[in-house]
Amino acid sequence: MKDELLTNSGVANFVQQGVGAPVILTHGLAASLHDWDDLLPELAGAGYAGYALDLLGHGESHKPVNHDEYTFETVFDHFSAWLDSLNCPDPLILVGHSLGGGLSLQYALRYPERVRALALINPFYDIHQLPPILQLAFRHKLINTTLIERTPYRLFRFFVDVSSVNFHMGSRETHILPEHIRYQTALDYTRAASGIYNIPRSLPDLTPDLPHIHQPTLLLWGGHDQTLASDSFPRIGKLLPNIVSSHTFPICGHVPHQCHPEQLNPHVMEFLKNVTLKA
Repeated sequence: MKDELLTNSGVANFVQQGVGAPVILTHGLAASLHDWDDLLPELAGAGYAGYALDLLGHGESHKPVNHDEYTFETVFDHFSAWLDSLNCPDPLILVGHSLGGGLSLQYALRYPERVRALALINPFYDIHQLPPILQLAFRHKLINTTLIERTPYRLFRFFVDVSSVNFHMGSRETHILPEHIRYQTALDYTRAASGIYNIPRSLPDLTPDLPHIHQPTLLLWGGHDQTLASDSFPRIGKLLPNIVSSHTFPICGHVPHQCHPEQLNPHVMEFLKNVTLKA
C-alpha cells in the first residue's frame, strides 16, 4: 500500500505491507524506498508490518529548495516526525542501510524506549568511513549544483553500470547488479534533490555513543564496499554491546541487500524471528 503523510517537516512518501510487529526500512543517500522491493514482501508474508520511506529530498518525499535545509538533523527530524505519525503502539525494529543505518542508530540513541531491535547494513556512522577525496568534498558546502541537476539519466546509468561490477579474488567470482536494480539506482539519482549531497558533511560522529545502544543488533555488510571503508563495519561490531549476529558478503559492495537479497534476507528474517519470539 502506497501512502504519504504531511508532517511538520513536509510530505513523507512511503509504502506499507503486512500486519504485525512494525519493521522500518530506511535507505541510504541518493536511493529510495525501492531499495526494499525484495525484502518488503517477505516481511508481510512472515507476519510483520513493513514500512519503507523515501527520506527527505529523495524519491517522492518533500524536496526543499533551499540547500541549507539539507542536513543530517533535518533529515532526522523528517524521519522522526514520520515515525511519530505512524502511531505504532509497539517498539520499532529498525532496518537501515548506509545513511539509513546512521539515522536508525541516532533514533535508538535519542528514543531507546521506542526501539526493539536494529538491523544495520553497511551503516554510515562517521564521515571518516568515506575515502579521503570524498571526505574533502563533503566537508565543504555544495552551493552550485547545476551540473548534478542537468546530468541526464543515461550518464547516471553509465556510472552505475561501471561501479556495479565486483570481482572477488578469493572465489574468482565476478558479479554485477541485476538490470532492474541498476535501472532503479540510476532513476533514484535523477529523482533526488541535488541538495542531498550536503547531508554527509553534517553527519555527527556517532562512534562515542555506540556503547550506549543496548538493543539486539544484526550487522551485515558487503566486503567489497568502495563507498564506505569495509573495516569500519567490524569496528562498529566491537562497539555495539549487543550484536546478536554479524555476516559479511565478500562479493558484494555497498548494497548487499540488492546485490544478493536471496542470501541477505534470510539473515534478516531469522533475526526478526528471534527478536519477536523473545519479546
